[in-house]
Amino acid sequence: MALAATAFALLVFSSFIIGQSRARASAGSSGLKLHSLPNYHGCYVALWAGVPALLILLLWLALEPVFLRSIVLDTIPERTASMSEQQLSVLFSEIQNKADGAFGITAADESLTRAIDSYKSLKRTSHFAMLAVFFSVCVLCLLFARSRIAPAFTARHAVEKAFNAFLFLSSLIAILTTIGIVCSLIFESIRFFQLVPFTDFVFGAKWSPQTAMRADQVASEGAFGAVPLFVGTILIAFIAMCVATPVGLFAAVYLAEYASKRTRVVAKPILEILAGIPTVVYGFFAALTVAPYVKDTAEALGLAASSESALAAGLVMGIMIIPFISSLSDDVINAVPQSLRDGSYAMGATKSETIKQVIVPAALPGIVGAVLLAISRAVGETMIVVMAAGLAANLTANPLSNVTTVTVQIVTILVGDQEFDSAKTLSAFALGLMLFFVTLLLNVIALRIVKKYREKYD
Repeated sequence: MALAATAFALLVFSSFIIGQSRARASAGSSGLKLHSLPNYHGCYVALWAGVPALLILLLWLALEPVFLRSIVLDTIPERTASMSEQQLSVLFSEIQNKADGAFGITAADESLTRAIDSYKSLKRTSHFAMLAVFFSVCVLCLLFARSRIAPAFTARHAVEKAFNAFLFLSSLIAILTTIGIVCSLIFESIRFFQLVPFTDFVFGAKWSPQTAMRADQVASEGAFGAVPLFVGTILIAFIAMCVATPVGLFAAVYLAEYASKRTRVVAKPILEILAGIPTVVYGFFAALTVAPYVKDTAEALGLAASSESALAAGLVMGIMIIPFISSLSDDVINAVPQSLRDGSYAMGATKSETIKQVIVPAALPGIVGAVLLAISRAVGETMIVVMAAGLAANLTANPLSNVTTVTVQIVTILVGDQEFDSAKTLSAFALGLMLFFVTLLLNVIALRIVKKYREKYD
């Protein structure tokens, strides 16, 4: 396959060269001036040689498993006659794994061996046929595009239309992906709310999604009150923002307005290294260093503290998201026009007064955007919470207690094999939907703030 990809790349590059050469030759032989530069003619031929063949390849790869499954299973009707659709899928997967030599697949019986041999033969034939069709289409489209090149041919317009279509398709994919995510959340959440009342989920104060073994255990069908999860999420995110917002904003002001160029060149990259540290490393730091320190300090003050606490997770999470605020705020503050500073100094304001009364208000839209990004990062963090705050869904505002968050519970629920017809599994989608709407609300609020102050200071 790698050899085929290399051959295709060489063919497309050759098509570009052929298009260029054809354009120059046609202009030289006729004495006419080309409508478009030779590079546009080369791009036109290369696009014709590559795009149709790639579309056929993608279509082939999408339809190949369907046809192979139908043909291969028809070779063993004695086994498939009484099977359900799910059993047929499992059987075909077994055939594929055995044909690919997967480790751990036991020896097959006679009928299964026949199906495996059929699959291998069909797969090999399909592979060669795909390559033959692929390169044939490449060559035919190349010859067609080359025949259209002439001095008056508007190659530039054709190439620009193709790239405009590609840009539109990229935007459409992003939009459709977002719509697909939202729809999947909504549809699965509707299934969940058919099993669990919406009011119980939104206002319930007990979260225990595990199905009980006995009727006398906590709600034999589980308890799905999400209030403890959202309280835990808000508590940890609030602690994190209390750390990250002032530290990040003050660091940005210092780097942008007070630090020398030499200090800025050294300090800013070091500060941004925090954003590149894996979250599991922060989790280790929180669990092994910060959490014990918080517990010991609280006990020294006569306070009861858990070995896993929201305070420990929030402090470390705040350190993690400092670069999100400091780096973006620094860029926004540097983007404030120098004329605003000069005007403030001309009015007799000091440097600190200029920062407080002019620069920060003018940069406020960007600062709000940085804080919003940091909040989203804090709300979506999982590893630090798992390692430093625990998994217990406690309804408490005490930062010294162990709590959990929405994202941690989503991961916990979906770990391992799951049945997507149980309230436990479907609750993960309901949590995701609620988290989506909370984030959307934060975005709306931030956009209103940005719009208000942008109009004021533009």
